[in-house]
Amino acid sequence: MSALRLLGTSKSLFSASSRSFSHNANSSEPSFLDSVDAYFKEASALVPDIQPDVLEIIKQCRTVHKISFPIKLGTNEKTKKEETEIIKAWRCQHSPHRTPMKGGIRFAPDVYEEEVIALATLMSYKCAVVDVPFGGAKGGIKIDPTKYTVNQLESITRRYAAELIKKNMLGPGVDVPAPDMGTGEREMSWIKDTYEQFTNDLNASACVTGKPVTQGGIRGRKEATGLGVFYCIREALSYPEDCKKMGLTPGLKGKTAVVQGFGNVGSFSAKFLHEHGVKVICIVEKDVAIVNEEGLNIEELLLWQAKSRTIEGFPGAKRTIKENPLSGIELQCDILIPAAMENQITSENAHRIKAKLIGEGANGPVTSAADKILYAKGALIIPDILANAGGVAVSYFEWLKNLQHVRFGRMTKRFSEAQLIFISDAFQQSTGKTLNIKADVGDELNLVRSGLLDTMSTSYAQVREVSHEKGCSMRIAAFICAIRKISKAYEQLGIFP
Repeated sequence: MSALRLLGTSKSLFSASSRSFSHNANSSEPSFLDSVDAYFKEASALVPDIQPDVLEIIKQCRTVHKISFPIKLGTNEKTKKEETEIIKAWRCQHSPHRTPMKGGIRFAPDVYEEEVIALATLMSYKCAVVDVPFGGAKGGIKIDPTKYTVNQLESITRRYAAELIKKNMLGPGVDVPAPDMGTGEREMSWIKDTYEQFTNDLNASACVTGKPVTQGGIRGRKEATGLGVFYCIREALSYPEDCKKMGLTPGLKGKTAVVQGFGNVGSFSAKFLHEHGVKVICIVEKDVAIVNEEGLNIEELLLWQAKSRTIEGFPGAKRTIKENPLSGIELQCDILIPAAMENQITSENAHRIKAKLIGEGANGPVTSAADKILYAKGALIIPDILANAGGVAVSYFEWLKNLQHVRFGRMTKRFSEAQLIFISDAFQQSTGKTLNIKADVGDELNLVRSGLLDTMSTSYAQVREVSHEKGCSMRIAAFICAIRKISKAYEQLGIFP
């Protein structure tokens, strides 16, 4: 006889206020989805040329698939009985204005349906802002991945993928997942392999992105989101008039930064800032914050974290905050990157935020109530649907690579090198001077980073232009850009006159 363990039956488990980083239990604070809807409503009022019924269709989430399935955990050593657990999961497809739909899968003990819907909604807008031809989707499995063995996680991931395949919610032209919180290259490989077992699709590798390079992944995907955040911050500091409004000088060098969350996005954001002359004075995690006003050495901190599995105790820190680690985001600094979870900056702590430039590495870290407070204070917020879109941009490149069945640069690298050598020789003959030619000019990583830089800088400029045109924040301008592009897509499909 098996013992059956049910998860997610308590209503409190579905509360956003129970999240590990969350600190605000005030029910008057807007929920994650409420904040997204509030931004959409504010942006909608600034596009009077788009009809209300069109706006309503753009806003609505199309499909939410709830999944429950049993997983065998093995024999309990105490009871000698085989244990089985019911796993709860979701996949939400927000908008099919472009196909396939795209969005990560997160493993978290407190993931809940409304959160998945909000994340899928943001994905639709995010893809539109950076001109990636995907509709928005998102998935979540309600587990704490640290409490399962690798074999158990593999069983859960493969079963989840199989359930999506049964509903035609997974495939290169249908819905293409990617990593999110609690997942990575390993889980994406399992999903790819499961899909291949169910189908004879020649393009099966394109059913998921964020895979290891050996499994059809692309170089540069792992750091793409953090690098995209960095590119946006650098772009924001390249406009002298905007810097003047913030009370900052143009450029990165000498600026100070605080980063909340030292996972994939936060660590790479901090790394790139550090490498370009920014002093990262504080790293905030859910259980501890470390501070050094002279700047933390991010390379050394990454090595320490890899060895110790925590940032606590890092020798390069001069001060540690354990009682209320989240207070670290309130330190005096030029740049703040909230890269942890949603609803971290609320109406309760927004007044204490001193950063002049905020780049949202996480999705929805600032509530709509807090957003108004920060905007009134003169802070420039680079919104999540722009700042952290680097991941989906490079996922798009990976998807294209899988469909084309050829590595980026394979057919052009030698040709490009030959052209540069020809130019170098001609230059040397005419001037007597030598040009320094980089032999790796056509490598996949360089091509990916070049494409990412172009995507982020172009999108930032578009959003900034709309912000000036409408006299609104960068966030509302980003939503306006998304609404216009999605509306145009529907119009081209012949759905609207």
